[in-house]
Amino acid sequence: MLQIDSWKRVLVLLVCVAGLLLALPNAFYTRVEQSNDARAAIEVQGETAELTAAAGQWPSWMPSSLVNLGLDLRGGAHLLAEVQVADVYEARMEAMWPEIRNALRGERDTVGTIRKQPSPGDEIRIKISKPEGMARALEVVRGLGRPIQTLTGAGSNDIEVRGTGDEIVVTLSEAEKLATDDRTVRQALEIVRRRIDEVGTREPTIQRQGTDRILIQVPGIGSASELKEIIGTTAQLTFSPVVSRGTDAEARAEVGQKVIPSLDQQGVFYTVEAAPVVTGEELVDAQPAFDQNGRPAVNFRFNTSGARKFGDYTRDNIGAPFAIVLDNEVISAPVIQSHIPGGSGIITGNFTVEESTNLAVLLRAGALPAGLDFLEERTIGPELGQDSIDAGKVATVVAFVAVLGFMWASYGLFGIFANVALIINVGLIFGLLSVIGGTLTLPGIAGIVLTVGMAVDANVLIFERIREELKTAKGPARAIELGYEKALSAILDANITTFITAVILFAMGSGPVRGFAITLGLGILTSVFTAIFVTRLLVVMWFERRRPKTIEV
Repeated sequence: MLQIDSWKRVLVLLVCVAGLLLALPNAFYTRVEQSNDARAAIEVQGETAELTAAAGQWPSWMPSSLVNLGLDLRGGAHLLAEVQVADVYEARMEAMWPEIRNALRGERDTVGTIRKQPSPGDEIRIKISKPEGMARALEVVRGLGRPIQTLTGAGSNDIEVRGTGDEIVVTLSEAEKLATDDRTVRQALEIVRRRIDEVGTREPTIQRQGTDRILIQVPGIGSASELKEIIGTTAQLTFSPVVSRGTDAEARAEVGQKVIPSLDQQGVFYTVEAAPVVTGEELVDAQPAFDQNGRPAVNFRFNTSGARKFGDYTRDNIGAPFAIVLDNEVISAPVIQSHIPGGSGIITGNFTVEESTNLAVLLRAGALPAGLDFLEERTIGPELGQDSIDAGKVATVVAFVAVLGFMWASYGLFGIFANVALIINVGLIFGLLSVIGGTLTLPGIAGIVLTVGMAVDANVLIFERIREELKTAKGPARAIELGYEKALSAILDANITTFITAVILFAMGSGPVRGFAITLGLGILTSVFTAIFVTRLLVVMWFERRRPKTIEV
């Protein structure tokens, strides 16, 4: 018998109603500028959208999630950044100096006194007072090298050491430079992604181009300069011992020291040790807070390694000033009052609440390992997006009309049932996109148009199967039942293979490719649901009311 259990009917109807309700806000909203008197407004990815309906304001109990628009539809910012990988070489050499100095101190009887000499940023030069001990000095420094764990550099050390007269010259090996370049770009890519994610932007395109470039496209950002402010700050935090404090910007610094200005005290300069005690890379958390005087500040916490070094230094240097340096500016230089063993503390300064929040975001997202040089920047206006949306609407309407007309002409009343299911199908797609926070791009619109054409395939298989069953002199009820049962396997096989393709496109692709994969995959799910359950429910309800002796498909 041709019948559907009552609970199944209720479930199908509930799914359809829920999907259409979730999609409904997308048809009744107007994008407006954010203002103090904006009413019935909801925040959508940094912009304000006001939902309006014929009866007045959008009801608060109704769903209000909207489909996010991609860069090509909504506008945004486009940047092409080059990572300054050479900056990392200097930082590596600077960080190695304390290790080399400590290793050679134990060999003073052989090598004499040691002194760091001025040198280019990508090498260290150390002068020893006993050149006859050069062989031993080279042996000790080479022992500090570490093997490189890469496919191309396996078996090589990360440093090269040579002696020239009474000087030891330490540089990074070529294999280590290649490995460092790759690590630096990968780290910069991840940190840029984390910083943009902290802002809450949906579906940005962040991908590597070539060996040292990163492509960044973020929808909804007002300008390229705004995007640069989010990601361009290096935010390199260090905690360095203070040697002296003064007002002379040209103060002479010894080898291994540097003079840097104060952030909030005009004309004040600090001489600090170039090799920091702890760096921002060892931070595990940073949160905006207020100090004991109610002023904005930032709480921070180190990992185990950083906490141990921070605790040891504060234990051994009580009463000494300690500079907190952010991007070569001293933001605070407190005097160590007591041992701080927990690895946590607070950064104070003349911050506003917004500045302390932004600093916490930058520190929490991590420091960029090197500077970024922006080679190309563009701000894409929403006018282009509106043109694309209008073109997509026209394409979708044309596809709708053509498919609806074909199904009605080919299958009559059953074609009308398929058309109703097709309309519900598109509504379900937008409902799912809204609830998962998916982003609609121009290729995504193409995926919806493709879904409109593919959605009726399952109904065509079912209707053709019903025609074949009617030719065997079976009754209408039995023919309809067998049509759905025998077409089911073919429908599932065809759609599962296409769905697997959509999953692979989503997993392996990025940007526009993922936008197409999302709408294609969701379209397949909704198409199978509407073809197997919705059209069958419509046919059964019609059949129960009419009880026809014969049917035409």
